[in-house]
Amino acid sequence: MPPEKSFIPLNLAILVISDTRTEADDVSGKTLVELAAQAGHSIIEKKIVPDNIYQIRAAISNWFIDDAVNVIISTGGTGVTGRDGTPEAVLPLLDKVLDGFGETFRMLSYQEIKTSTIQSRAIAGVANGTYIFCLPGSSSACKTAWENLIKEQLDHRTRPCNLVQLMPRLKEK
Repeated sequence: MPPEKSFIPLNLAILVISDTRTEADDVSGKTLVELAAQAGHSIIEKKIVPDNIYQIRAAISNWFIDDAVNVIISTGGTGVTGRDGTPEAVLPLLDKVLDGFGETFRMLSYQEIKTSTIQSRAIAGVANGTYIFCLPGSSSACKTAWENLIKEQLDHRTRPCNLVQLMPRLKEK
């Protein structure tokens, strides 16, 4: 890469959504922290909240109103059980939905888990100029999403286009 195309680190917040995980046994959140740090990004905060729509909304809202946070990645609560409510919590907060994220994630996931991928309700979008990615709770799903989708889109050197280059224009009216 030419010198003018050096990496631009972003500030990320990681949200683990689980009724059972603690810092001691959280694998998916730790995986995301490690992958993002290895890529050169800064982790501003990592938090665990229960599968509760209002606690999820509160955590995400607090981050996307903070100008220091560029990207929020959540893990957990995207399945179909009664307590899985991440999409219901996050979708009303989004200014724009990135439909292609969920579609592409499920396509990639199909290669690993076949038809079980239909149970995933992974989503992504933008709220107040902040990118939000909601991933399934398994560390494997987090790795798939990071390595095959998120990592390159959070690198402004990715061509033909990437999400970082659009950041200055996200709050346009």
